[in-house]
Amino acid sequence: MSLEVNIRKKLKDFVLDVEFRMNSGMLGILGASGCGKSMTLKAIAGLMTPDEGRIVWNNTVLFDSTQKINVPPQKRKVGYLFQNYALFPHMSVEDNIMIGMVGNKKEKKKKLLELVQLLRLEGLEKQYPRQLSGGQQQRVAFARVLAYDPDILLLDEPFSALDSYLKEELQLQLKGILDQYKKTVLMVSHDRDEIYRLSTQMMTMKAGVILQIGKTKEVFEQPNDPITARLVGCRNLSLATLRDAYHIQALEWGISIKMEVPIQKEMNTIGIQEEGLQLFQEMCDRENMFQVEVVDVLEEKYEYHVLVRAKLEREEQRITRSGKEKAELWCRVKKEDRWLNIKKRMIVWLWINQDYVFLL
Repeated sequence: MSLEVNIRKKLKDFVLDVEFRMNSGMLGILGASGCGKSMTLKAIAGLMTPDEGRIVWNNTVLFDSTQKINVPPQKRKVGYLFQNYALFPHMSVEDNIMIGMVGNKKEKKKKLLELVQLLRLEGLEKQYPRQLSGGQQQRVAFARVLAYDPDILLLDEPFSALDSYLKEELQLQLKGILDQYKKTVLMVSHDRDEIYRLSTQMMTMKAGVILQIGKTKEVFEQPNDPITARLVGCRNLSLATLRDAYHIQALEWGISIKMEVPIQKEMNTIGIQEEGLQLFQEMCDRENMFQVEVVDVLEEKYEYHVLVRAKLEREEQRITRSGKEKAELWCRVKKEDRWLNIKKRMIVWLWINQDYVFLL
């Protein structure tokens, strides 16, 4: 099973111009609000008509601007789970689920029972949407999508309206359902944790274009551009230049980082994941150790998020050519590191692990 999308559509603020291909599994689409994620889903579902391009599912052409093909939404075998769930308020739970079913009465009842059990909706069959919690409404909407038995599932920020506990519970439930149904799924989200947990592949978007696409873990571990790096959670980014084949000057941090192997690619930005930064009370015999000052500390239940800035010899070195102060770096410190009674203005040593450095 394969889905091919190659479309363009002029929108108010940008041109949606996306091209990708995927097989079964889940493709997570990550990007800021208004970047074209939902519009991409709507084009696949037939709810938005591209200006030009082509959409093909398993050798069946759903849209082709050249050949004047545009299969109606109801004939595309695409299930779309909207952000607001779009349940019919005047219909009961069972009627909402059964509205998209095909088959005789006996077959529909059997399918309804399976979906009610699968999504733990027992006892709610006669209830109306207004009588349900947000999580229950979400499960009813998902049952209705599955009842249609679509070839492609489109999930548009399906967990955005849920609290964190219910969100995690339903994510696990959704993962089990998708593993069982073996569907081709596209899920739009601005939540990177959601994308990481559920998707096998992912792509990042900005202003209607795809920035990066690939296996989810590979994109998280090695983003190709600063925007993707931000989207997958890297807060430590700095403009940078090469001093030589082994040394990178991080312009906004005021430090020079040595790499073990020669740098063979063009780059203008360096990123470091928080996991690659470690604080020490004293200097160790390692490459890339820097004395830093603690700027601020955010405490969580099991760790601290520590903001540090390189401690430079002269105060004026803290100011960049643009007149701004040298940027800070975010580190994580586990609370079992008892020596660290971390306070503002404290002077400690920072070690940068090269395995968590990427060049952009």
